[in-house]
Amino acid sequence: MISNIQAIFLDVGNTLRIVVADEPFAAQACAQLVALIEAPDSIEQLFEKLNVRWKAYRKWSFENLIEASERELWTRFLLPDYPAEKIAPLAGKLTRLWRDKDGRRVPRDDAKSTILELSRRGYVLGIIANTITETEIPDWLEADGLTSYFQAVVLSSKVRFRKPGPEIYWEAAQRIGIAPEHCAYVGDNPMRDVEGSRRAGFPVVVILPEPGKLEQEPLTAANQPDAIIHELRELLNIFPARG
Repeated sequence: MISNIQAIFLDVGNTLRIVVADEPFAAQACAQLVALIEAPDSIEQLFEKLNVRWKAYRKWSFENLIEASERELWTRFLLPDYPAEKIAPLAGKLTRLWRDKDGRRVPRDDAKSTILELSRRGYVLGIIANTITETEIPDWLEADGLTSYFQAVVLSSKVRFRKPGPEIYWEAAQRIGIAPEHCAYVGDNPMRDVEGSRRAGFPVVVILPEPGKLEQEPLTAANQPDAIIHELRELLNIFPARG
C-alpha cells in the first residue's frame, strides 16, 4: 500500500506546528484586538461576548462542515453588532489576533527537516488544514523557506469545505493532479482526520496525536489509523524513497 503512495498531505495545527503558552504575548493580542475595533467594552467584557459567539460559530461550522471566510466570520458571527464596512477590512488582522490569544504557534523541531527529506525522497507534498485564517499558514511557509515544497495548500477558510467532509481532500488531490488512491494524510485527530481521509479514498492515514488524546478518545474501528507516531520524523520510517 505504501508503495503506491505518490503524495503526502499534512495537517498544520498540532501536526506541523504546536501552540506554546505565552501569557504576555496573548495579553498583548487581546489588547490589540480591542484597540483595533475601538471597542467600548473592557477586554474582559468583549472577550466574554466573543467567546459565546465563537462557540456558536463552531457548533454551526461542525454541524454543516463549512468554514466561514475571515470576512464572514467577523461580520456575521463574531462582531455582527459592528458596522460591516468597518470590520470587513480588519478581518485578517482580527483573525490573527484571535488566534494569538491562545499563545505562540511554532513549528515542531523536526518539521522542516522531515518535509525536506520527504520531498527529496520523491513525494509530492501538500497541506490540508481546517483553519479560520487565510494568510497565516502561507506566511509561515514563506518565512521558513518552505513554500516551494508544497504543491497545494488547501485551507478550509479559503475553500469553505472542512474536514471530515471528503470535499477538501478531493480538492487537494485535484490541485496536484494525483488520484486520491495514491495519497496519504498525516494529521493529529483520529476522529476528524481518519474519517475524512477514508471517506475521500486516501488509503494511508498517519496520526500524530496530542499527549493524552487517545486516552480521552480511544480509537474505534471507524477511526483506526494505519500508523500512530509521536514525532514527525517517524514519517521517514513509514515512507521510503520512491523509485
